[in-house]
Amino acid sequence: MTSFSSLTNRDMAIDLGTANTLVYVRGQGIVLNEPSVVAIDTRSHRALAVGSEAKRMIGRTPAHIQAIRPLRDGVIADFDITERMLRYFIKKVSPRRWARPRIIVGVPSGITGVERRAVEEAAYHAGARRAYTIEEPMAAAIGCGLPVHEPTASMVVDIGGGTTEVAVIALGGIVVARSVRVAGDEIDEAVIDYVKKEYNLLLGDRTAEQLKMAIGSAWPYSDEPSAEIRGRDLVTGLPKTVVVSAQEVREGIEEPVQAVVDAVKYCLDKTPPELAADIMARGIMVTGGGALLRGLDVRIASETGTPVITSDRPLQTVVLGAGVCLEEFDRLREVLSTTGQE
Repeated sequence: MTSFSSLTNRDMAIDLGTANTLVYVRGQGIVLNEPSVVAIDTRSHRALAVGSEAKRMIGRTPAHIQAIRPLRDGVIADFDITERMLRYFIKKVSPRRWARPRIIVGVPSGITGVERRAVEEAAYHAGARRAYTIEEPMAAAIGCGLPVHEPTASMVVDIGGGTTEVAVIALGGIVVARSVRVAGDEIDEAVIDYVKKEYNLLLGDRTAEQLKMAIGSAWPYSDEPSAEIRGRDLVTGLPKTVVVSAQEVREGIEEPVQAVVDAVKYCLDKTPPELAADIMARGIMVTGGGALLRGLDVRIASETGTPVITSDRPLQTVVLGAGVCLEEFDRLREVLSTTGQE
């Protein structure tokens, strides 16, 4: 068994997300937060840009340059590109050549053993001396400050870019979990499909995401705004501008939002009665980028009859929780032992 007292300040925790990658360095906190995007020259197979610079290229590149998101639904879709991206981020935060850090990576609770090993292998190939994985709902719960080691239930809903993780946690372990591959990306695609169907207008991914963030909602609210969007008319092939209301966007994203709510209901239904009573008293913690969707907390509370709290730092809770595991070795050992890695 590895001696945890040998961890050094180079060690880092990584939230390897479908949309964004965050890096926490022991003793320093969060030092990097960039989009999980790599721009590749298809002729030379060379990485031209990584992170924020690459994201700006999405939908705007010549034919021989591709802006690739190497993670899909919370897991690695392109191993080689993921390795390059990880290597770039590790080098950016730890530029010394001889630095070979130990790394903890957050992974969805529903991934297979093969997918988990792919994450570990990518970390090793990117320069890690040792690689560990921690389930994202556990990391998110720790990052939210929930008392995960106590004999009372904590329920966390982590809505990321590719997956929604719902888990009930008690005594340092996951009692009930549900991982669904419906999250921010599917909500963006639902916006694109709705505008295409209603207005014969084709939107880009970035425009759909901006529309969701500007006026998207999961529950009606007063003084709902409208937004002007631009895209390509599918009939004429020419640029076109339309005005879309918040109510229309809400109708368009109803299916993926309901899938998230159903995952929460499933976990509540499978939770033992004593723990369910704890959740009723303490509430459900919602975190991840999807927690920023207006009215989602009200929607979940309305459909489950349970209080809902939104995390103060929803985009950072997974990496903060993994960072706590770096800083507190005993907690790291307990969390890893639940996944059979020690």
